[in-house]
Amino acid sequence: MSTLNSISHSTYAIVEPDNDTWDAFTQQHPQGHLLQSSGWGELKRQFGWRRRRIAVAGPDGLVAGAQMLLRRRFRLTATYVPRGPLLSGIEEVDQLLLAAMHRTAHRVGSVFLRIEPNILEQDPQADHLHSMLLRYNFHTAEPIQPHSSIHLDLTPDPIELLSKIRKGHRADIRRASRENVDVQVETQTSTLDSFYTILDSTRVRARFDIHSYAYYQTAWNLFSPDSACLLVAQRNDEPEATAMVLAWAGTALYLYSGSTEEGLRNGAQHAIQWRAFQWARQKGCKTYDFWGIPDTLGQAATVDDEQEREQLAESARNDPLYGVYRFKKGFGGDIVRYLPAYDRVYMPTIYAIWLRRGTF
Repeated sequence: MSTLNSISHSTYAIVEPDNDTWDAFTQQHPQGHLLQSSGWGELKRQFGWRRRRIAVAGPDGLVAGAQMLLRRRFRLTATYVPRGPLLSGIEEVDQLLLAAMHRTAHRVGSVFLRIEPNILEQDPQADHLHSMLLRYNFHTAEPIQPHSSIHLDLTPDPIELLSKIRKGHRADIRRASRENVDVQVETQTSTLDSFYTILDSTRVRARFDIHSYAYYQTAWNLFSPDSACLLVAQRNDEPEATAMVLAWAGTALYLYSGSTEEGLRNGAQHAIQWRAFQWARQKGCKTYDFWGIPDTLGQAATVDDEQEREQLAESARNDPLYGVYRFKKGFGGDIVRYLPAYDRVYMPTIYAIWLRRGTF
């Protein structure tokens, strides 16, 4: 861990932690997230980003920090902190971190600095953080990561967990079993071929973008076997559905998945989810993040006015992700909504052009 001696305050100092120190910190921090792990930073580094980590250290170790990703476009830079920074809740410390982030972004010539705190709107500290960021010259922006999601509590025993799944989804899990769908937790890199083939066919059918094969292979190499799970559902030795689930800081994230037409009919993805819950529990995860639903549903869950809530829910039915939402919500869990993104802008004119041409 190196220390930037030019930046210090009281009993705290700004440091650049090594991978092991940083990951240990993010794993135990209440706001710790996979996207703030050193592995995620390395994944992004191999696909066009630069990374920089800074943290605030006190007498007993790290107390706050951020992994900053830097992206070059048009010979200019944008700085991005996905699901971060990880804050201490001590205003003096958090302002020290924000100041260091600002200096770092400014030093590399950033057009803007974007942060996306891993804090839900209903969190007791959300209002205070929002106000502090506005005072620190940030303004709200559309997040890159999902604004709304579904979080499933994994702490109940399996029998209770199964009882909270909707009747239709339980039937699909049983149907998969009757159809001899076998779900395996794979550990071999060769399984990525089946994973990508199914993912690519799903892309064509559902019309969404995916990463390259090399991207998923790199993610798998960085996080397996301890923090990554590759599940494949097969029937008669033919893969019909797949998913890659990653675990970090007590949360399992359902990031990537796909199903064949046959797998959709056989409930293969339902069976995969049930198996993924068991894997996540074995890894000590207390939460399963289904990773993204229509944001209007997240808004609806946070408003008190019944009429407004119904209007938002009705609007969500036209969202391309509504079918995905129905699948995810069928497993139980609660709709959650994160705080928005916050941008600190250094070059206002170029910032406006940058956003018009696509954020990153």
